[in-house]
Amino acid sequence: QVQLVESEGGLVQAGGSLRLSCVDPGRTFSSYAMGWFRQAPGKERSFVAGISGSGSNTDYADSVKGRFAISRDNAKNTLYLQMSSLKPEDTAVYYCAARPYTDYSTRHYHYTYWGQGTQVTVSS
Repeated sequence: QVQLVESEGGLVQAGGSLRLSCVDPGRTFSSYAMGWFRQAPGKERSFVAGISGSGSNTDYADSVKGRFAISRDNAKNTLYLQMSSLKPEDTAVYYCAARPYTDYSTRHYHYTYWGQGTQVTVSS
């Protein structure tokens, strides 16, 4: 069983940075590919970034390329999302997700387990 616990988000000014983390207290973390998704009010949940189980493969939505970085520490069962140069349009609830395959997917319905979600608000 995978239980994903996300860190708190927060309020940050445009241009600022924030790091999210997602911990799986279980012992199967490295067996799962992971992803970050976000959902703004009135919009569908959308892909932000994905990472393979080993951490060797990553991918990003075009809107965050060059600004966000996904990483994982399998020894600590922790997934990270480093967000820089934040924009007001990055405001959303952010979710981490896990799927029991070696590689990530950009489609939210390919993920089995989800974190509780954390609010990130970027002020202009």
